[in-house]
Amino acid sequence: MREISTSVQIVLSQHCNGNAIPRLFGGQLMAWIDVIGAVAARRYANKAVTTACIDYLGFLRPAYLNDIIVQEAWVTWTGNTSMEVRVDSYVEKDGARELINTAYVVYVALDENERPSKVPPFFPQDEKEEAEYAAAVERKIVRMQAGGQ
Repeated sequence: MREISTSVQIVLSQHCNGNAIPRLFGGQLMAWIDVIGAVAARRYANKAVTTACIDYLGFLRPAYLNDIIVQEAWVTWTGNTSMEVRVDSYVEKDGARELINTAYVVYVALDENERPSKVPPFFPQDEKEEAEYAAAVERKIVRMQAGGQ
């Protein structure tokens, strides 16, 4: 079964815009996504990693001042030196979670000289992981056709 890395934040005033109803900046959420995604990638590869690209980032609903943000990240696919990580972000209220964002981020493992380094292959363990893996392969093909990572 996949290893899930988890992060919890409280939306504070410095994380919000200046509107009458303080709403979480999308850029702040993206920073948190990059950190927890890198944690999942580092744990998987057992090496330092660098962000190669954010493949998909979908904002489903806003988060507001004092909301609790819970993020879960896990590897969905690996290449030779790269890994795709899915990060789901939720607002948690009264023990219930509502999905506010899904992101797919690609990381590259680095050796001690900061050169790309091989990662262990990822093998899906169930139907859900197989579906994520197949979708990751499709995203990789689209990135390559567009000249990306």
